Amino acid sequence: MVNFVFALLSSAILKAVFDEFTMASDDGTKSLNFLEEIITKDLENGLVESIITRFPPEPNGYLHIGHAKSICLNFGLAKQFGGECNLRFDDTNPAKEETEYVESIMEDVRWLGFEWANLCYASDYFDQFHRWAIDLIKAGKAYVDDQNAEDMRQNRGTLTKPGEDSPFRNRSVEENLELFMRMTEGEFEEGSRVLRAKIDMSSSNLNMRDPVIYRILKRSHHRTEDKWCVYPMYDFAHGYEDAIEGVTHSICTLEFQDHRPLYDWFIENVDVPHVPHQYEFARLNLTYTLMSKRKLLELVTTGIVSGWDDPRMPTICGFRRRGYTPESIRRFCREIGVAKADSMVEVELLQHCLREELNRTAQRGMAVLRPLKVVLENWPEDFVDELEAENNPEDDNAGSRKVRIGKEIYIERDDFMEEPVKGFFRLAPDKEVRLKYAYIIKCREVIKDENGEVVELRCSVDMESRGGDAPDGRKIKGTLHWAWAGEAVKAKVNLYGHLFTLKNMSDMEEGKDYKDYLDPQSLVVIEDALLEPILAQAKPMDKFQFLRHGYFCADNGSTADKPVFNLTVPLKDSWGKQNR
Repeated sequence: MVNFVFALLSSAILKAVFDEFTMASDDGTKSLNFLEEIITKDLENGLVESIITRFPPEPNGYLHIGHAKSICLNFGLAKQFGGECNLRFDDTNPAKEETEYVESIMEDVRWLGFEWANLCYASDYFDQFHRWAIDLIKAGKAYVDDQNAEDMRQNRGTLTKPGEDSPFRNRSVEENLELFMRMTEGEFEEGSRVLRAKIDMSSSNLNMRDPVIYRILKRSHHRTEDKWCVYPMYDFAHGYEDAIEGVTHSICTLEFQDHRPLYDWFIENVDVPHVPHQYEFARLNLTYTLMSKRKLLELVTTGIVSGWDDPRMPTICGFRRRGYTPESIRRFCREIGVAKADSMVEVELLQHCLREELNRTAQRGMAVLRPLKVVLENWPEDFVDELEAENNPEDDNAGSRKVRIGKEIYIERDDFMEEPVKGFFRLAPDKEVRLKYAYIIKCREVIKDENGEVVELRCSVDMESRGGDAPDGRKIKGTLHWAWAGEAVKAKVNLYGHLFTLKNMSDMEEGKDYKDYLDPQSLVVIEDALLEPILAQAKPMDKFQFLRHGYFCADNGSTADKPVFNLTVPLKDSWGKQNR
């Protein structure tokens, strides 16, 4: 069973996290992050007239929550400083890229609330890339290498050992031009030759040791089809794309920091229309979450999850289907801020951002997930009462709805205990509880089946307690939600938890891989939940608070006849309580 109460984090730790994420200056205003400071100075000093940023995903998979941070950062900075942000697809590897991914990425960016100034593709610039490669060859700064991949790896050296020159490094310009054109025309097989930049095989930065800039790939491209059989490497294309588009601040994650000298080298060694600059920030690392595209693809292709939009996946479409809102994700990205050093962010912060929004906006409703029948013995036969129920106590304009109750109702099985433990204030033999919006009831008899399992409760009802208040002023500690048997709607409810049991997925034990940490209880399916009628009328993606359970949303395939709801996030909010 999914545990609705997530493990409590220490108050001290969470307070420190909160302070770090919401750092303010002495005058109480939020301080600028280092990228905002750079852009502010560049504008003030006239280094740029306006800023252009870009979000450049490779269309080889669906975007995840880490990409959301980059989206919010690049589009957010452009908006903040009155500039532009391009959406650019780095589609330089036809072996892994598909139109499906392109379309999903555009949908995700728009869902998060952003619109791009220009839609660009690396493939738009293939002809120009090819000309610049020829320029490098003519300048004696690139050569065709006949070594295979293993030989190049062996000759590359290590951090403590310089690399060795390729035996083909000193080919003439004429020979390199001829061979590169023959590569381009499809004469050679994949893997037989590559074009490399001629830089420095003894450089302390391994990225500068004659990196491959073009390889042979006889694959059909999703846009250029079969026009090309040679394709540029990302490191070669990246800076040139920025130069063509006039990008002023090329913002990458920290793993590209060591690639920046190579980025600059390519820009410096051909005649580009604009000189961009690269800056790096810390990527998002989230607890209980894996964000490797390769491993996420494996989860999908092996059937461990139902698809890219499985609500347990960290993909943006997975969060969307689970019931997260773009506003909550944008707020989360603002809260975690922008830093130069990697850190691990608690998933509870993301959940807190969502709870605060849904608490204000989500309509309330009653759902009994594991029903236990209750017969109100002294309830008048054929009498059905109609009661007033508030839609959202946090919203004065939300109004109210009618809920009906009759002789037979259902309560949560967990709300009854035959031998109650200390502190159990719900229903028990000879104990009273309040039914939400309704009446006070008292358990008089427990009915069991042949296996000794409780299948029915017989209760008396205080007919003078309509609305839940005892006429004699006696105190009732427990309040239960319920469903009237006369109109309750059967529903399927998916209870989602963390996909993995390991808090920090980079801390896997030696000899284990990520699949060893899959949580077998990450999805619990309830087929026979009972809903208040208004919940059954929900349209896909409508969001509700199921009283005393948490926040749920109607699944994509939910219908009035067969409602399906997904658990978005439980009510428990340890993070918020610790940090208010």
